[in-house]
Amino acid sequence: MSGTSRRRFLTLSAAAVGGTAALAACGTAGPGGAAASGAAPSGAAATGTASMWALSGQPNEGIVQNSVTAFNGKSTAGKVEVTFFQNDAYKQKIRTAIGAGQAPTLIYGWGGGGLRTYAQDKQVEDLTSWVAANPAIKDRYISTVWNAATVDGKIYALAGNGSQPIILFYNKSVFEAAGAQPPTTWADLMGLVTLFNSKGVAPISLGAQSRWTSMMWLEYLLDRIGGASVFQGIVEQKKDAWSDPAVLEMCKKVQELVNANAFVKGFTSVAADGNADQALLWTGKAAMMLHGGWTYGSMKANGGDFVKSGKLGYTSFPTLAGGKGDLKGLVGNPANYWSISSKATDAEKTIAKAYLKDGLLAKDEAAAFVKSGTIPVVKGVDEQIAASDDKPYLSFVYEKLNSASSFTQSWDQALQPTQAEELLKNIEQLFLLKVTPEQFVTNMNASIGK
Repeated sequence: MSGTSRRRFLTLSAAAVGGTAALAACGTAGPGGAAASGAAPSGAAATGTASMWALSGQPNEGIVQNSVTAFNGKSTAGKVEVTFFQNDAYKQKIRTAIGAGQAPTLIYGWGGGGLRTYAQDKQVEDLTSWVAANPAIKDRYISTVWNAATVDGKIYALAGNGSQPIILFYNKSVFEAAGAQPPTTWADLMGLVTLFNSKGVAPISLGAQSRWTSMMWLEYLLDRIGGASVFQGIVEQKKDAWSDPAVLEMCKKVQELVNANAFVKGFTSVAADGNADQALLWTGKAAMMLHGGWTYGSMKANGGDFVKSGKLGYTSFPTLAGGKGDLKGLVGNPANYWSISSKATDAEKTIAKAYLKDGLLAKDEAAAFVKSGTIPVVKGVDEQIAASDDKPYLSFVYEKLNSASSFTQSWDQALQPTQAEELLKNIEQLFLLKVTPEQFVTNMNASIGK
């Protein structure tokens, strides 16, 4: 999920200002969020700017900032100005800004249902003809990224970072101390819950205050129980799609985990934005964590020697007896995406397109993502992966991406915003044991078509 997730996804970063001021800043100089200006003469340096909102948090924040700085140093079209927001804050602010006609020129997103809503409301630019006129753009990407960027056959976004499958991480030191092995089946996982509880270690770290982190458990459970086709029926808004028996079984398995004290004590008050869930894993207070691949770079940057010393383990989500899914099915974010606000001025759109064409995932940025522990969604990074200090992890992800039997997009991004919010509310209630599996199914069926 996201996010990934993603998700990767409550306060502004130090570089930003309060919400009202941020909206004002992007709207005072023009609807696209930057001062309007005419196109620069050929060969001359332009003075116009295009605004960009992106997610805070290292290492991605630094990679994006460096990409923008490098583009600005060479651009004759104009410059890009970037403001960083924490994940959950950004999701709310971007919806508000787009609805008010004050979106930044370059809109960071997750594709899928959110992008479909923006495209249907004509809030983002149709990039189809522009991409067709610049075939090198499409040729540089791996093929799996385009589905979530496309609405009714038209392209409304370009992928902007790395592929981010959800991965089951674990602390090798904690496992070794308990004489345990990573789980390959659900029975294995439940056995580990009992074992680690007996050792005084939280079996699973979970930042459930953010809600979408809890969703990751549902995503993989449904995939393993019913296969990828079950959620596809939900995306297609088929009548009573949530009534599939696999959904009910998924809910029961989640509540089985809760009742077994699988998650860290107080998990509903732990927020993912502050990386508290990750810290529980790298400090050895929790044995496992199901999270987006983007957290590898964060744990590498913030977890001391946890990653460098080889204490971080990673594996596939377990299979379930009798399930239709298999270990090759992935869930998560194929990538994150950049769209261009349809409310931007022509000058701002020109700058944005120049950045998407010449600055986004350029050679140095792609290399920086590999260095951070992320597989960028462009071709030609095999040698960089082979030479990377993170080769074991990157090779693991790369192999999973290339052998995946399916790759289901994070649910809250695949669904349109109204239904996604209903989903997150019901997920929260499910984990709090305030709705039964049957009530969850009924509530979600009622959200179809909204």
